[in-house]
Amino acid sequence: MNQFEVTTLNEFILEQQAQFPNAEGDLSHLLHHVGTAAKIVNREVNKAGLVDILGNAGNTNVQGEEQKKLDIFANDHFINALHSCGEVCAIASEENESFILFDDDMARNGKYVFLMDPLDGSSNIDVNVSIGTIFSIYKRKSAIGEQATMDDFLQPGTQQVAAGYILYGSSTMLVYTTGQGNYGFTLDPSIGEFCLSHRQIQTPENGNIYSINEGNYLKFPAGVKQYIKYCQEKDASTNRPYSSRYIGSLVADVHRNLLKGGIFIYPETESAPKGKLRLLYECNPIAFIIEQAEGQATCGPQRIMEVEPTSLHQRTPFYAGSSNMVNKVEEFLSVFG
Repeated sequence: MNQFEVTTLNEFILEQQAQFPNAEGDLSHLLHHVGTAAKIVNREVNKAGLVDILGNAGNTNVQGEEQKKLDIFANDHFINALHSCGEVCAIASEENESFILFDDDMARNGKYVFLMDPLDGSSNIDVNVSIGTIFSIYKRKSAIGEQATMDDFLQPGTQQVAAGYILYGSSTMLVYTTGQGNYGFTLDPSIGEFCLSHRQIQTPENGNIYSINEGNYLKFPAGVKQYIKYCQEKDASTNRPYSSRYIGSLVADVHRNLLKGGIFIYPETESAPKGKLRLLYECNPIAFIIEQAEGQATCGPQRIMEVEPTSLHQRTPFYAGSSNMVNKVEEFLSVFG
């Protein structure tokens, strides 16, 4: 391949599919539609300041959070794109109280369920800070041809067949995994295609960035407080003090730390004793990507992808990033609680 040749997302998906002789192409078709929906949302994000789409929509989602106009736009377009692909029998979204059942003949034969946070970090929309989409794909447990059920969604993260995120930033990137490593694609606006830019993304075992909302410091568990002090201490042998970097958009913080090395921390607090991030929409898909990059993701007591979900909008503490950094914070949690 010469320096002027590029591999598009669709070409790459087909190349990967060809490595599995028994593959039927259904997951490839689904991922293609994810890329198409991402390009539509990206277009609206990029021109958001020029049209009446920024700001609040005037209502709240099931989490009690104020919905932004772009949240609704992204939610609707991903739902429509995935319904039309015919591979998905139902979708669960952070924006909807219950899952969305596609009750037509084509969708009933779909092999997958799709979970998503359609626009992560939406509080940053109005100030032009990076935001993202997070998605997770599972094989359904219910019989093909029947209606999907809640059990199709309440599966541990270890059962994911694919996961990824789209980062709408200075450039737009799609990062995904099917359990064969992570691959990143950057959108080339001149041709309207996602092009392979990052092959087999690996995260460093050690990093020097910790990402946490320190404004909640007084509400943190003792172990997290002690870990923050550890990060701030000077120690040349461990490259400390670390740098504190927190954007407030999970996708943006995780993407930076994934490439540079670091840890993302969102612990339980006094006001949110079960944590705030959503296990199914945010933590499991991000954990899948982090682990495929040789990092670790935990809720504190256990590996996040082994947590058995009990509800669609279940929340959890979340610690994810470079393996040695996650191990260290677990040490502090085990000693100090």
